[in-house]
Amino acid sequence: MKKLYQEIEKKLEQGEKTALLTYIPQSGGSLEKKILDEAQADQELTLAAAQAFQKGYPLTVEQDNRTILVEPFYPKERLIILGGGHIALPLVEFAAKTGFSVTVADDRPSFANKERFPLADQVICETFDDCFDLLKLTEYDYVVVITRGHKHDALCLRKILSQKETVYLGMIGSKHRVNGIKQLLAEEGFDQERIGRICTPIGLPIGAITPEEISISILAEVIGRKRLGNKDKGSINRSEIDLNVLHTIGSQKTDTCSIVTVISTKGSVPRGAGAKMIVYPDRSISGSIGGGCSEAAVIWDAMSIIGTGKHEIKTIDLTGDVAESEGMVCGGIMKVLIEDMISHQ
Repeated sequence: MKKLYQEIEKKLEQGEKTALLTYIPQSGGSLEKKILDEAQADQELTLAAAQAFQKGYPLTVEQDNRTILVEPFYPKERLIILGGGHIALPLVEFAAKTGFSVTVADDRPSFANKERFPLADQVICETFDDCFDLLKLTEYDYVVVITRGHKHDALCLRKILSQKETVYLGMIGSKHRVNGIKQLLAEEGFDQERIGRICTPIGLPIGAITPEEISISILAEVIGRKRLGNKDKGSINRSEIDLNVLHTIGSQKTDTCSIVTVISTKGSVPRGAGAKMIVYPDRSISGSIGGGCSEAAVIWDAMSIIGTGKHEIKTIDLTGDVAESEGMVCGGIMKVLIEDMISHQ
């Protein structure tokens, strides 16, 4: 199993999305796992994977007396912040803490340095004309333009609009300033539809005033695009997978553990499909499927299959009298796959 997850992580690091197929027999037998590339000839599975990417979370397919779990994996979302001023400071902090890989670019050494942005994965000190050679924008990027002036904003937008369209593009500024830049770009021949998709005024309209409030409004809009998509590009990523757990599975030295994956949900549940948790013999865990009783309900089952090479599908009922008697506050149903780590070497 570790090699499989190492290969997935390698693809994600290269900026490629991929899907993992888990073949679950309906009566006995062992699990099989394949990365989508190995199943391209199977049209039904290829379509299922496309649907999983469109919906943004795992789904299951019934085929030949077995259930096939299709898990979509996406490269870690990169939030690119063009401009290292006062709004960038809280925006970098909040974005990093919500799972984004953050890159900041500014042409001023006093604003573009690692000491100023310790939580950023990359800080680029270059002119806004030259920084795009280092950024290498992809279709998975989220770009926030908060430079210090009209001239730099226009330059950044020209560079961005000349490349592959990113998931999100937002620009700060007054309505007059923004409309002027949009009109200028249209006169220069840039695609009117893409110009129209620039999120501006940037951020959700929450009446934000302080840099911290403005950064929250921006990040909320970015998260909304990540989780809800838009009418033009559809959903992007609603999976609950924690890429740190993915890395742990592929890199850990021990095989003495089991993996728990949420494969489907209904109603109000603490974590959605795609969430993973590693369970060790001493009852310690890595990752989470929601905490509290939802995890306690499966940890003992997960511990019992360690070293057996077996798997189990378990339904966790968080509704009605059952949930109330167990102290659960949610009201839905989670279906999880519990599998021994050594069953897929």
